[in-house]
Amino acid sequence: RFLIKGGLAGAAVYVAYDQGLLGSGTQGAEALKKAQETLPPAIQEWTSYLGWELPSTPKFEFSLSDSWNKGVHTVMSALSVAPTRACEYTMEGWKYVKDLVK
Repeated sequence: RFLIKGGLAGAAVYVAYDQGLLGSGTQGAEALKKAQETLPPAIQEWTSYLGWELPSTPKFEFSLSDSWNKGVHTVMSALSVAPTRACEYTMEGWKYVKDLVK
């Protein structure tokens, strides 16, 4: 079982690398666009072959790069103020402990 799972994981990583998902942001965006263009017709073909009927996929605008960049900015902002906040919280903690000891 471990070899089968490891083989599947390795194959998934290889396919992701081969399609450009592990490259730069532009390569990832191109791979996502390619998948969005390719998958719906392929799924439609398989469902018609099997006789299934699926509801239409909803259309939505979502920019993965904008969300990623917002997350990176949020994390970097939090890290930049972390030393100051740690010092403030330490001072508040000492003050609380001193008030308890009195």
